[in-house]
Amino acid sequence: MKNNLLDKNEYFYGHKACAGCGGSLAVRLALKVLGKNSIAVLPAGCMSAVGFVYPQLAFGVNALISPFASTGAVLSGVYVGAKSLGLKDVHVVGFAGDGGTADIGLQALSGAIDRGDKIIYICYDNEAYMNTGVQQSSLTPYGARTTTTPAGDRIHGSTNVKKDMFDIVAAHKIQYAATASVGNIPDYIKKVEKASKVEGTSYIHVAAPCPTGWGVDSSGTIEIAKDALDCGLWYLAEYENNEYKINKQVKEFSSVKDYLKKQSRFKHLTNEDIKLIEEQRDKKWQDLKNKTNLK
Repeated sequence: MKNNLLDKNEYFYGHKACAGCGGSLAVRLALKVLGKNSIAVLPAGCMSAVGFVYPQLAFGVNALISPFASTGAVLSGVYVGAKSLGLKDVHVVGFAGDGGTADIGLQALSGAIDRGDKIIYICYDNEAYMNTGVQQSSLTPYGARTTTTPAGDRIHGSTNVKKDMFDIVAAHKIQYAATASVGNIPDYIKKVEKASKVEGTSYIHVAAPCPTGWGVDSSGTIEIAKDALDCGLWYLAEYENNEYKINKQVKEFSSVKDYLKKQSRFKHLTNEDIKLIEEQRDKKWQDLKNKTNLK
């Protein structure tokens, strides 16, 4: 990216993603920041399913599909191969969903961080296994209805609390980690650019709403992502030099109930469910403040 202007060329174009797909936006923007000298690795998931539909391949950079569990390992292999060939100024970047990152791909990601290879790992978090029909992942939030966590009289959707991938990655003492959201594109762009300059492994966890799985209008992707930030159910932060930093303080949270009730996956929640979600949010923010020594 030069002079704070995104590359006018498109490196993820003509894909078959659903209208309003947050994941496809995250991939498109990241590749415009990283440019044509990028090599992308994608495991089985939404972005590989919609981006490699022969003969209409959507990638304008070198890209390959990895085994579902192996994104981190394949990224390391590509990096070492590029280095052995003497390739310069190459960005090796992975794009994996929440299931491919927090569940089946966690071990390979952990190993890649330990090796410290110069790779960028981007998790586009749409909070379920969307590609295969909206099944729960360990990043599905409490109360969400999925095909494997139906909402009934006794159990109101998912009983999970989202696995904290940001803290898990930071616990590896990684060179650079960040949370981001398609609800704040300038922040996401800056973090991808920052990750590209790290001499080691970097990780970005970007909130990427799925209108199909969340039950919102396809035109509402950016709005619902912004709502998550405003009500405090998503946050923008960085970890580098063994320190945490919150990028955006929220002086007064907007309504959690309003955010949840805009989505059909949460329509069944009771006021007691929503109160519990608010308590979980407050606990998370207090934990963040403690880590950054904020009052």
